[in-house]
Amino acid sequence: MPRANYKLTLTLLTVAGVAFALMQTLVVPALPFFEREFHTSPEWTTWLVTSFLVSSSVLTPIIGKLGDAHGKKRMLVISLAIFATASLGAAAAPNIEVLIGFRALQGAGAAIFPLAFGIIRDQFPAEKVGVAIGTVSSVFGIGGGMGLVLSGVIVEHLDRHWLFLIGAIPVYAATALVIRFVPESATKTPAKPDYKGAAALSITLATLLLALSDTGGAAVTVALLATAIAAAIAWVQIERRTDDPLVDLQTLARPGMAATNASTILIGFAMTAFFVLVPGFLQSPQAGFGLTPTQAGLILLPFSLAMIAAGPIAGRLGTSHGRTLPLRIGLALGAVSLAGLATLHGTELVFALWMPIMGTGMAFALAAIGALVIDHSQPHETGVTSAMNTIMRTTGAAIGAQLAATILVAHDGQAAGYTVAFAVAAAGALLALVPTLLLSRKPSTTVAIWTQPVPKPHRPAA
Repeated sequence: MPRANYKLTLTLLTVAGVAFALMQTLVVPALPFFEREFHTSPEWTTWLVTSFLVSSSVLTPIIGKLGDAHGKKRMLVISLAIFATASLGAAAAPNIEVLIGFRALQGAGAAIFPLAFGIIRDQFPAEKVGVAIGTVSSVFGIGGGMGLVLSGVIVEHLDRHWLFLIGAIPVYAATALVIRFVPESATKTPAKPDYKGAAALSITLATLLLALSDTGGAAVTVALLATAIAAAIAWVQIERRTDDPLVDLQTLARPGMAATNASTILIGFAMTAFFVLVPGFLQSPQAGFGLTPTQAGLILLPFSLAMIAAGPIAGRLGTSHGRTLPLRIGLALGAVSLAGLATLHGTELVFALWMPIMGTGMAFALAAIGALVIDHSQPHETGVTSAMNTIMRTTGAAIGAQLAATILVAHDGQAAGYTVAFAVAAAGALLALVPTLLLSRKPSTTVAIWTQPVPKPHRPAA
């Protein structure tokens, strides 16, 4: 690919990533609005978030594997097209049931991140990989923060249709430009579909996240958790016996990869708890400041701006001093910010001062995580390893969102509940530092920090 196209490719991947991340959080502050709009219950509106997380977790490794085998650009275009079309469908949804269905289809867009990381690794020179992955990784938080900011403005001054149109329009444009300007990756791994493994993994993730959503009562939750455990055991057995598994368990067991994924779960936990707690606190008249959704969004603006600025800086720092340094800095800043929100939030100004600290911390952590996954992957497996890392973050996000909501309900939405929930999120960010002790502090001198022989040839079916 000509050098002149590196920036264009990175821009297109970034736009797609921002649009997906935007959709993940845009509906969170608007859930009470949807409850009134469709005359439905909180249980049904919760599915607007749960269906998105479930489908993201189920589809990401499958699309990532297909990208490794059939072309990352090809699968990126398919993923973007599904995501954009589902966004249009959500904008036109006549009722809550149809809207939930389109939200589930939007989850296919989660594959944007692992496919983007694979494209960057395959096509960018080694010295540009760290900064590029740092930029794309950080947009998960940037888009998430923008979603929290824009949601209130749209609901107050436009209508619900624009909550989804602002995601669809730029993605359609990015899809056309990807087709035109981004070449297909040369690195491909022939593979036959692992249908049994995909089915078992889908059941595991779907039932686990549905259980964490806690919308069906205690008996249903226990049944879902039991199903998740049984399906997970079956999945492991299937992957061990399959010549060409959906996920190579030995890859996930590498110390560096395992440590990276462990930190990712806790990052997702802390960051999503932050996303859920902050809008509620700012708008709560009894616990917080009783702001309008638009006013609450403006206080969150420094968070998004800090992420935009910090992502590329984290990428350069990781390239020159090793990925572990920006990861630890980011986790420490995130823990400090969340602890500050738990203990020092008496005025709007003080509350707002914690926002850029949190934004910088999350940008550093996400940028480092994305690069670490690539560092510990062979070129032929970047799609599936990045997809599995996305699942880790999604699982942590579901736990963080549910636990934060549970704590608030237990405290009747009072200020003490927010204090406890912010403190728990801070503990999660702090705990994420522990797995980093297993990661090397040395800078990466190549695209990958280890070498392995080329993948074994595909074994044709008998």
